[in-house]
Amino acid sequence: MNRRQFLAVSLRGMTGVLPGLWVYDVHADKCATLSQVTVAMHQIKRKSDQETDNIVLFLCGDVMTGRGIDQIQPYPSKPILYESYMTNAMGYVALAEDVNGTIPRRVAPAYIWGDALTEFERIKPDLKIINLETAITQSDDYLSDKGIHYRMHPKNLPCITVAGIDCCVLANNHVLDWGVAGLEETLAVLRKQNIAVVGAGRNDKEARTPAIFDVARKGRVIVLAFGSVTSGVSGNWAATVHRPGVNVFSEFEAGSIAIITRQVKEIKRQGDVVIVSLHWGGNWGYQIGPTQRAFAHRLIDEAQVDVVYGHSSHHPRGVEVYKRKLILYGCGDFINDYEGIGGHEEFRDDLVLMYFVSLKTASGQLVGVEMVPMQIRKFQLHRANAKDAQWLGKVMDRESRRFGMRVVINKDHRFYVEL
Repeated sequence: MNRRQFLAVSLRGMTGVLPGLWVYDVHADKCATLSQVTVAMHQIKRKSDQETDNIVLFLCGDVMTGRGIDQIQPYPSKPILYESYMTNAMGYVALAEDVNGTIPRRVAPAYIWGDALTEFERIKPDLKIINLETAITQSDDYLSDKGIHYRMHPKNLPCITVAGIDCCVLANNHVLDWGVAGLEETLAVLRKQNIAVVGAGRNDKEARTPAIFDVARKGRVIVLAFGSVTSGVSGNWAATVHRPGVNVFSEFEAGSIAIITRQVKEIKRQGDVVIVSLHWGGNWGYQIGPTQRAFAHRLIDEAQVDVVYGHSSHHPRGVEVYKRKLILYGCGDFINDYEGIGGHEEFRDDLVLMYFVSLKTASGQLVGVEMVPMQIRKFQLHRANAKDAQWLGKVMDRESRRFGMRVVINKDHRFYVEL
């Protein structure tokens, strides 16, 4: 056993005996030795993931490439908006520039991802999955009963493909902002680029159909997606035999559990990893109600789900590990045009997280979670500075404690869930 392996093994023993000391020292960054051991341990884990059959996933919250983000791309859509707050999408660009300075126009496809691309290269996840909350369409058929409409021009799709995204979840409350025509064009554009879509379709069968990935030498990953009315997905958006739409579930109740369980059992085989994406809950606040938490637990207990991938909140919420299975209650937004919009400043929605999740393929059990804090500035992702990262890390630790979990911060200001 070399010195690095010894440190990692010693750490595992230490955390079992003195977890409070371990979290306190690293969180306060007062003990260089423990911080160095933390780095060594996770370097070993990342190397192990590459050398074994562990599957590494990238997950994130809402990717909203419409409105202001679309306007700085090479092929901006018509800027007209039908909002009470703003009638021209360039207004969101102006708001952001008032806060952080001039934003370039006709940006390269990689621009919005910024430092996230460096993290992709460092981790090299097997799959990258996002919740795409933007219709990719030239449709002008906006829904008049909605207050906000996200649309990106199809020619700007390279801003998605440049990041190597494998799967776009579409079960959310913006995919039908520009009508059925907008949804159908979104589906066609993504599929033409061989990006898997899940959670919406041209009929109910398509909307229910999971995305299935065969990861070389590791096994299958199955992704299912559902949009909840609790997040603003209209029940009228539900796909039917003859109508395009979203895979909708109404409430956190036994009937919804039975539907998801049936869908999982229809497709899951021994050794498969199953991710269920849920667009659920409100936009603001950290509280997770007992009904929502019980729903997540039942997905693991009854539907044999390995990762509950929740989003809709505009800021990250607490993380839970239940029976060695990961529950992300709210990943927060990831890419948006919210710079300069007032209100809810206490939640710091400019600070976002990249989630890198490592799983055992044979069992779907969680091996580890690394969260990388980013800040949206000039419509681009930047590594959060030390002060902001510490703030967000402490929030994640505080909120995860509600579920008996601890989130620790290493000297590079990356976060890890203590297992």
